[in-house]
Amino acid sequence: MPPESTPPSTPGTPRTHDGLLRVALALFAVGFLAIVAIFLTPVVSDSDPGLVLYLIALACPIGFLLGIVSALRQGRRTR
Repeated sequence: MPPESTPPSTPGTPRTHDGLLRVALALFAVGFLAIVAIFLTPVVSDSDPGLVLYLIALACPIGFLLGIVSALRQGRRTR
């Protein structure tokens, strides 16, 4: 007897909102790294963190909000 073929592990319908989740994760990670850099700048050098780091740190809450939006859109039932 030939071995039975196993069905594919992924369903046939592609996820359309994976891109939004990836963008959200990337923004969150970049913002988090900027927050870490803000706290490490005075430890490593005697200068204050620049305005650019503070602006990049805003990516963290934006990524968090986009992640929530992505989760809500993926969890929504289709009619």
